[in-house]
Amino acid sequence: MSASALVTGVTPDLDLDIELKAFDETKAGVKGLLDSNISTIPRIFIDPLDDYPLLSSSRQAKDGAVVPVIDFSDVGSRRRKEMVAQVRDASEKWGVFQVVNHGIPVTTLKEMISGALKFHESPTEEKQQFYSRDLNKKVGFASTFDLYSRKRANWRDTFRCHMAPEPPSPHEFPSFL
Repeated sequence: MSASALVTGVTPDLDLDIELKAFDETKAGVKGLLDSNISTIPRIFIDPLDDYPLLSSSRQAKDGAVVPVIDFSDVGSRRRKEMVAQVRDASEKWGVFQVVNHGIPVTTLKEMISGALKFHESPTEEKQQFYSRDLNKKVGFASTFDLYSRKRANWRDTFRCHMAPEPPSPHEFPSFL
């Protein structure tokens, strides 16, 4: 099934599991949907608002709310437990946080972002050879790793590369990167 058929070629009562499987089998990811010029977001990506009571129209975010920022500059000190608690708290309450003073050089971060962009902008046929839900593979690409254990899919594609405890060998990386 083509990526665009997920939107245009299905009936409203089609089982979500069938739609999820059809999406997964394209091995094109969310980027593949975008490249197919869809005009509507497939329902497999739309969570019912009831699942998020804090987002209902009667409750709005407080003015001035900001994403938590966690400073890792003293990660090797006695503050480590405090930092771990900050990460846990931000994860539980926000689901996201920013880490500063982590020690990763800006050039490395820019190269990582550039590599990820290059991968995701590559032709679908090249990316499909890395499409896998097997988290034991050191290098892989998938859309929504927990696709079959959630009610809905996440609107994201992920290129993963496990560097620890043993990094992948050079031949495991995409040759087009």
